[in-house]
Formats: sequence, structure tokens, C-alpha cells
Amino acid sequence: MREILELKSKISASNNPIIWIIFGCLLLVSCGSQNPSELATRKAAGNVTLTISVAASLTDAMKAIAPLYQEQNQGVSIDYNFASSGSLQRQIEQGAPVDIFISAASKQMNALQAKELLLEDTRKNLLKNAIVLIVPQTSTAVSNFKDLTSSGVQKMSIGEPESVPAGKYAREVLTSLDLYDRLRSKLVFAKNVRQVLAYVETENVEAGIVYKTDAKLSNNVKIIAVAPETAHSPVVYPVAVIKTSKNPETAREFIDFLSGEAAGNVFENYGFIRIN
Repeated sequence: MREILELKSKISASNNPIIWIIFGCLLLVSCGSQNPSELATRKAAGNVTLTISVAASLTDAMKAIAPLYQEQNQGVSIDYNFASSGSLQRQIEQGAPVDIFISAASKQMNALQAKELLLEDTRKNLLKNAIVLIVPQTSTAVSNFKDLTSSGVQKMSIGEPESVPAGKYAREVLTSLDLYDRLRSKLVFAKNVRQVLAYVETENVEAGIVYKTDAKLSNNVKIIAVAPETAHSPVVYPVAVIKTSKNPETAREFIDFLSGEAAGNVFENYGFIRIN
């Protein structure tokens, strides 16, 4: 580049357009060879941070995946934001700086897509899950969904249906079984699926409806029943890059990693079903 600048000073007095065209071409070649990949340079310097908003039910799996990704991408830092999918959706709509969103349902991702907040061609369905009824480990009061109407159940918990996908699925299941209206007075709504799990673990409620993957994390609860797939909409986890991402290429690479074998094995270990 120094040689190019010296050449510029020598020809600056010239009015010959051909000389200036040649200079322009030399300048473009020089710039290209000096900085072949700004992204690679930033990665090498450790200046890339991916901010990833993730549905709460994926907390443990995603925490386990981060170091696997960083082994191969040491210049990239991962900053997770775990919450209910509805809360994360609203944060993104309000301009929160997010690179990637992983939702526990299509509804929240559809809303962002409708507002053109997703980077084109980056959305894909990543995982599936199941919906289960859980009770405290020592409980004998409930053996199926119908037992929730018995006097042995004073309170049960589900996620807030309007903002928590697990709550939406739970309401669908109870409605399909003609139980929702009958149980309405017993329902304790939680801000996310992990709070439902905590309520059951601590026996603040007699039962709860969560994802199968959440139930598997706790030794203090047991699964009483698995909801029929026909009783609720498909439990799908979509992922996409947010259009305002400052690191779109790295974000795409991270999504590719989530679809690969190493991350896939982690998801399966936590009970998720991969979507190929």
C-alpha cells in the first residue's frame, strides 16, 4: 500500500485519464491482498461475539455445545440469553442486539418473519420434543391426565400459554382431553418451562406439564404420562439469524454447527430429536 501511495503522489499532477485508471486498478488489487477476510482477522483477534437468544428448555444442551464449538472457533465468544420464547421474541422486536434466535415453537419465529426481522434463507427447523405430565418423585396421587381433576390435586402448573410455548402445548393437550376448563381454577402459570419444573420439584404444586427433556434433568420428579402427539401441535424448535446481526456469516456457521454430528449428539443425550 505504501508503494501505491508513493505512485499516487508522483502522478497526482497528471491529467492523463489512463494513468488514473491504472492507479485505481492497482489500488483495488492492493486492498484486496491486504485484507482477504475481515471476518477471519476479527476471529483471530478474538473480536467476534455471538449473542444467541435461546428458549429456556434448551439451556443445558446449549451450554454443553458452546465449548465444543469454541474448540474449533477459538476467536468466537458465545453470549447466551435464556428465557421463554415469547419474551425473547419481544426483545428482538424492540431492537435487542441478537445474532441468532432459537425458539421452542414456530409461533414466535413466524411473528419475527412476518415483520421481516429474520435474515433471508437462514431459518430452519432444528429439533423436536415431547410433552409430558410430571409429579413429585414420591407422589402417588396421579397416574394419568384424568387424575388431575381429583381432590388429590389442589394445584398444577403449566407455562403461560400466550408467551411460553410449553404452556401453549399444555393448554392444547388439556383442551384436547376436555380438561382445561375443568382444571382452570387449579392452574398456576409459570414464566417459563423451567419454573414449572421447579414448582413440581419443590412440591409447590402436585403436577405440571413440561417437555420430556426438562423432566429428564431432574431426579425429584417422575413422568406419569406422555401426551399423544395428536393432542397438540408439533413441538418444533426453529432457528434463524436475525437480520440486524453484526456477525451474519459467523451466525450462519454456528447454525451449521448445530446441525452437525457433534452438536446433534449433545441434543440427543438431552432427549431432543434431531430434524435432518
